[in-house]
Amino acid sequence: MRETRGIGPPPDDEPRDGEPDILGSLAHLSSSGGAASARTVWIALGANVLVGVAKSIAAVVTGSASMLAEAAHSWADTGNEVFLLVANQRSNRPPDRAHPLSFGREAYVWSLLAALGLFVAGAAVSVTHGIQELITPEPATDFVVGYVVLALSFMLEGISFLRSVRQARPTAELFGRDVIEEVMATSDPTLRAVFFEDAAALVGLVIATGGLAAHEATGSSTPDAVGSILVGVLLAVVAVVLIDRNRQFLVGEEADPRVRAAAIQALLDMPEVARVTYLRLAIVGPRMIYIIGDVDLAGDDTESHVAVRLRALEARIRASAAVADAVLSLSAPDEPSLVP
Repeated sequence: MRETRGIGPPPDDEPRDGEPDILGSLAHLSSSGGAASARTVWIALGANVLVGVAKSIAAVVTGSASMLAEAAHSWADTGNEVFLLVANQRSNRPPDRAHPLSFGREAYVWSLLAALGLFVAGAAVSVTHGIQELITPEPATDFVVGYVVLALSFMLEGISFLRSVRQARPTAELFGRDVIEEVMATSDPTLRAVFFEDAAALVGLVIATGGLAAHEATGSSTPDAVGSILVGVLLAVVAVVLIDRNRQFLVGEEADPRVRAAAIQALLDMPEVARVTYLRLAIVGPRMIYIIGDVDLAGDDTESHVAVRLRALEARIRASAAVADAVLSLSAPDEPSLVP
């Protein structure tokens, strides 16, 4: 058997038996993922600040309800990006004695707060203003200003959205998923938040453009008000999706079955491991897993020597950038192997 250096890339970073080197690739993505997520959030923050200023000015100039809803959306996103930066920074802190599995789950707490902010500051404000506009309609003017700002906003939001797509694509290709499936499945909540917020922003801009155009064509503010309400409903749906995914990771989520299968194979490829009878991989933060397993060691050592070998094996597994911690126990003789 070929010896590995733990659950990470095999020697020369070559895949085994023609299969993708899932664990090695995950270890590589984990080591660089925090910086990539931070860049994605910073780009989104910069885009939302510029867009928020432009939309706010346009909302005042035009008096458009849809434009005001879009301004509220952008400022809500801007505030959310601050939460996401905090999430990325605090979750990347190294483990300490009180937090041996690191602070990874803090990312889900702060991302949950960001999603709640999107729901309250974005969705509620947009729907409320749209209803007020239906009750007490106000005419809009200077439609050209609105169209120019919407076009500029679409370009800036598109740049931020493409950045999140580029970040998600390598892992999506690794697991054979499309980008949307990967964004829903990823353990990185900041990537998911930026992707869905930017996607919602692009759809919202199309809705706002339609509402503004209908307002100009008909002279009625009703389409504009309806556009504002639709933007709010869109933001509410996105916020609920993000809240629910963060809740699931906070409660506890197992790693992808393909990661589990790759981890079992990586353990079996170690010369000292004869069988793996139990393995649980829990996600404890963005791109981080906690491994608990039962193994049968090769040979017939004394109890004290076996304990030393287990601790050495755990240390090799922890060497992977994708592993927060590993705890191994000995298998009972009658326990069946996970791999026949």
